This record gives sequence, C-alpha cells and structure tokens, in this order.
Amino acid sequence: MKFRFAKKDDTALILHLIKELASYENMLDEVISDEDTLKEWIFDKQKAEVIFVMEDEKEVGFALFFHNFSTFLGRAGIYLEDLFVLPEFRGRGYGKALLKKLASIALDRDCGRLEWWCLDWNKPSIDFYLSLGAVPMSDWTTYRITGDTLKRMAEM
Repeated sequence: MKFRFAKKDDTALILHLIKELASYENMLDEVISDEDTLKEWIFDKQKAEVIFVMEDEKEVGFALFFHNFSTFLGRAGIYLEDLFVLPEFRGRGYGKALLKKLASIALDRDCGRLEWWCLDWNKPSIDFYLSLGAVPMSDWTTYRITGDTLKRMAEM
C-alpha cells in the first residue's frame, strides 16, 4: 500500500472518483465540477490537495482535503472534503490508511485537528469513523449558502 499526491495530469481521475463518490451518496446530479475547474482550484490556485492510496500501481481510493483554521486552537487544521475507496477494494484497510495518512500530515504540519462531515444515513461510514475514535459534533449544525442566495447575500 502506497500513497501519492495528485498531479495536474491526474485531474480526470480525480473527477472520476468524485463522481463515483457522488453516485454512492445518491448525489451525482449535484456534481457540476469539470476538469478545468478542478485544475484551476486544486493545482493553479492550490486551494485543496488530493492524495491517492495505491494497490500496486493502481489508484484505489483518494482523499481531497484543505486547511481550515481554528481560532480556539490558534492554528490550522485539516478538513477532509472527500474520502472514497473503490467498492471492489473496500474492506482491505484503504480507508483507514487514508485517514492515518491524513492524521500524519496534520501532525507533520503542526495542525490542531482533522475533521470532516458524514451523511446521517451513511451508517457503514459512521460506524467506521466511530471505531477509529472519531467524535460526532452533535452540538453543531452545518449551514450553507450557495447559488442565487449567495449572490443576494453579497448584494445586501
């Protein structure tokens, strides 16, 4: 099992894995991202990073993450946006290995935490995260503004 950071020429693969994850989450119709957009934001603007987990020379899973900041801790953290392992490779430790790798990156970068969201219905993932010692943030509610609402707010 090896890891490698994505390069710009991996953009098609990244988009493919994002769509595979979206399909698993029954949200494929919400994916509007394309290769050009991913290249711009991940590689040109360097707003996110992608790491692959490999079996032999094949990418079997990925994690897309970026830094956030905790004012309470006074330091950056890592926010895991996407974690996905191809279905035929699940149950072999790749998801856990990706999370361990991200934890190691967080520590190497002196980050204060590693965090992510999980869909409420995704019991297999929830059980997996709990088994690793992750703690759900039950006192917090996520809010989101997008699209026309985002534009209206900017104009207020």
